[in-house]
Amino acid sequence: MKSPIQNEVGAIFVPVRDIEKARDWYCDLLGVPADGDIPGGHLYVLPMKHARVVLDSKIYSDEAVYQIPAFHFNTEDIEAAYTFMEEKEVELVTDIQFDHFFNFKDPDGNLLMICQC
Repeated sequence: MKSPIQNEVGAIFVPVRDIEKARDWYCDLLGVPADGDIPGGHLYVLPMKHARVVLDSKIYSDEAVYQIPAFHFNTEDIEAAYTFMEEKEVELVTDIQFDHFFNFKDPDGNLLMICQC
């Protein structure tokens, strides 16, 4: 039987405390407008080009926060991305590693990554 499961990611859920603050922070980080609905008062789907990132305040708990990056944001210029994050005073967890990636935390403590692809 051919698999009915598609080889693509539909969405990645990120646990956040305050959905409106998280929406504003991520939209600012990505340079996209912070508009749109917040379904059920706890979800916000970031306007992404490919896989969707869903901020969800209903699933937030200290235990749910990402301790390792579950995904990464792409960049074509890792140095510029690192400088941008420094200027935004984002909590940087690592320096640029192997001229390729670095890790940072969002305001809720989720460990995330930016990677030059």
